[in-house]
Amino acid sequence: MSDFPNSGAPTAPEQTPAANPTLATTAGADVVRAVVREVPDRVSTDGLEAKFDERWAAEGTFAFDRSATREQVYSIDTPPPTVSGSLHVGHVFSYTHTDVVARFQRMRGKEVFYPMGWDDNGLPTERRVQNYFGVRCDPSLPYDPDFTPPHQGTEGKKVKPADQVPISRRNFIELCEELTADDERQFEELWRRLGLSVDWAQTYQTIDSTSRAASQRAFLRNLSRGEAYQAEAPGLWDVTFQTAVAQAELEAREYPGHYHRVAFHGADGSPVHIETTRPELIPSVVALIAHPDDERYQHLFGTTVTSPLFGVEVPVLAHHAAAMDKGAGIAMCCTFGDLTDVQWWRELQLPTRSVIGRDGRLTRDTPAWLADGPGAALYAEALAGRTAFSARTAVVDALRESGDLDGEPKPTQRMTNFYEKGDKPLEIVTSRQWYIRNGGRAWEQRDLKAELLGRGKELDFHPDFMRVRYDNWVNGLNGDWLISRQRFFGVAVPVWYGLDENGEVDYERLITPSEAELPVDPTSQAPAGYTEDQRGTPNGFVGDNDVMDTWATSSLSPLIVSGWERDADLFDRVYPMDLRPQGQDIIRTWLFSSVVRSHLECDVLPWKNAAISGWILDPDRKKMSKSKGNVVTPMDLLVEHGSDAVRYWAAAARLGTDAAFEVGQMKIGRRLAIKVLNASKFALTFGVDPETGAGEIVLDPAAVTVDLDRAMLAGLADVVDQATAALEAYDHTRALEITESYFWAFCDDYLELVKDRAYGAGADADQVSAETVSARTALAIALDTMLRLLAPFIPFATEEVWSWWRTGSVHRAPWPTAEPLRSAAQGVDPLGLTAAGHALAALRKLKSAAKVSMKTPILSGTVAVPAALLPGVRSALEDVRGAGRATGTLDLVEATDGQGDPDVQGGIVVVSHELGEPPAKKPRS
Repeated sequence: MSDFPNSGAPTAPEQTPAANPTLATTAGADVVRAVVREVPDRVSTDGLEAKFDERWAAEGTFAFDRSATREQVYSIDTPPPTVSGSLHVGHVFSYTHTDVVARFQRMRGKEVFYPMGWDDNGLPTERRVQNYFGVRCDPSLPYDPDFTPPHQGTEGKKVKPADQVPISRRNFIELCEELTADDERQFEELWRRLGLSVDWAQTYQTIDSTSRAASQRAFLRNLSRGEAYQAEAPGLWDVTFQTAVAQAELEAREYPGHYHRVAFHGADGSPVHIETTRPELIPSVVALIAHPDDERYQHLFGTTVTSPLFGVEVPVLAHHAAAMDKGAGIAMCCTFGDLTDVQWWRELQLPTRSVIGRDGRLTRDTPAWLADGPGAALYAEALAGRTAFSARTAVVDALRESGDLDGEPKPTQRMTNFYEKGDKPLEIVTSRQWYIRNGGRAWEQRDLKAELLGRGKELDFHPDFMRVRYDNWVNGLNGDWLISRQRFFGVAVPVWYGLDENGEVDYERLITPSEAELPVDPTSQAPAGYTEDQRGTPNGFVGDNDVMDTWATSSLSPLIVSGWERDADLFDRVYPMDLRPQGQDIIRTWLFSSVVRSHLECDVLPWKNAAISGWILDPDRKKMSKSKGNVVTPMDLLVEHGSDAVRYWAAAARLGTDAAFEVGQMKIGRRLAIKVLNASKFALTFGVDPETGAGEIVLDPAAVTVDLDRAMLAGLADVVDQATAALEAYDHTRALEITESYFWAFCDDYLELVKDRAYGAGADADQVSAETVSARTALAIALDTMLRLLAPFIPFATEEVWSWWRTGSVHRAPWPTAEPLRSAAQGVDPLGLTAAGHALAALRKLKSAAKVSMKTPILSGTVAVPAALLPGVRSALEDVRGAGRATGTLDLVEATDGQGDPDVQGGIVVVSHELGEPPAKKPRS
């Protein structure tokens, strides 16, 4: 089949993908006859987005064909953007990379499964709803069917928690669903404007009934296999949002504090000084710990000391995690001040003495281990119910008064864990939570860590150096994946608990639904075999109030979009998927958790390839993010510069590489799109009726007979090979660089060189010379090829040109291959075009130096050409003469050593010349 398609019409969803037909000439060669319908008098990129979005939607250009076999399918696990207000230019950046892949694979003959999801589940949505409507959730309140929120958007101003109206959980969820629906419509509008070739019939939400059922089904299966479990354990807790936080959600930030040198007391009363930034935790100390090799404290190992103020006796122990060069070299272990405390508590089997509650305040009742000690009154009067900050002040004052504070506190900056969306340091609170095994803790049944490291080796990372981030994350895990969250808008943990005869919760009596019942909400539905009036009564039940972490659902996105357990036919055609595109910062969360879920459920990787985009940096080289307030919203950019221009800027950055936000790059992209329109208009002008603007163009490679034309096609064949190889390797930037560079050379050199020959003498076919036919045919073949090479990057300009002379869509046309071009080139060296272009540049340079018009004739001249370029210039001499307006003799001589600068016009130099008179300027009308 010819590589020059007659039709790129999309396959209807219910049809089998068909080959693009070709038409045979009477000579028997496979060629294409393209009918030019109408080329506009003036070209513009304005309005192309709306024009083609409407056409693509009406014609189903990007609809997925359900009849394609798995081998014919290329499936993409598209990131579902968080629906929490607006997209920013970083989204445009990374999603453009994915769309380039999708368009390339579609043109390569694959049926592309390219869905879009919305991540509207979780804390960002709740925060936005609270502020937007001025409400907060209070699960104890009844549902109000007539509730009207006090606000409808607060114009960017935050509503203080005290001013938020409390509403029932059901009312709150309804407002979440209302706001996310509005956001999703705006997101889709922007994605369409950008030209994402998504199949908009394939969409999902992480909170819709399908996703909730899938998330709960996966959890129940994890539970049945022992991969999910519940435990009472210390965990990271955000006191602002009142929720547990997973390791993957941590963000280390500098936080101001003070070092306090505090004296504990040995059996003989001698002081043992420790240095701490959290003296308010002295009531919860369970041991003092030093490194086993620290000679300063070896004599204390196995002894006990008493805590200042409270007189609690605690052991002095050795552990390798103690830092000899930090502070005093000996530290108090509190339950719990930081993650090292948790490690010591677990490995040294220490008691639990927690004093910080979920609200971030010290417990209101005096702890039992302090009740009979010297500090009971201090705790009850100065610490109970206080925030950690207030309690710290009270303890320091008491230490100063008792003489146990050695010197005054010294200011310091320390790295502290924060919830990535929080404003206050995390506490470590003991609570009952749900976990999914991920290799972070040893499990007697299997070595999950080793298995998941093995999965990482199977996965093809693009770029490959991103693989180390996966490996480092898995190796650095220190606990299983905590998935329960104390929030309201999310996928409910699908379990109930039986109550004993006293109405106490029996956590061992789990009640779970059948998969047929999913999705369920245990807080508003009774389990099978119970009635609602048994909720909270002796021998009755209670529902689990928690929801699952948003990643617990998002991690299932490849399963959800593939129809897992609901559409077996679709699942067989698209899963495991081909590509997961995503940002580098969520390798530890979305990528890893997706690998975990697919490994546990299906025993396969969820996809073969992971394409990792870099970050967008602001002018100060800082990552753009909503939290930093330095983002640029993309719609204005798309309107001002055009979508092709913005896509060009995005595609100019390689995967895994951070890129600066550059309007200048977008201007270059706009210039490229406009040049494609203008160059195409020029190429399609020949042989077209000037009255009607219509005509037929025959793309017959056999008609290309002039060496310059063949040299151009030979060079284009190399471009096709190189661009194809780059895109196959997920290096879209390299493909764009190669194609764009050749396109500009084509416009600057080839179009100028063949312009006179392409116009020819006469309009009738029998009056057109073979040389003119060669130029026109080569122009059409080159245009056909370059439109397809550029289509994934600038889809609107290329589709516009395609519509002037072809049927269907360029985005359903087959990707070009080099063989037909090389066949047309018939072995001619592509250097011939380069040589001719340099020769033309040399002629123009002498006119520029003489400060005369480029239309000034050259009456005679001698041109020195390096030996390597001489054959190419000689074979294209007539075109060089015509383009350079050389009306007299133009002699070529071989350049001698040092005669020309090899970096300027390839070393070609005009050694002598005679210029004629410049043409008279036409008078203005």
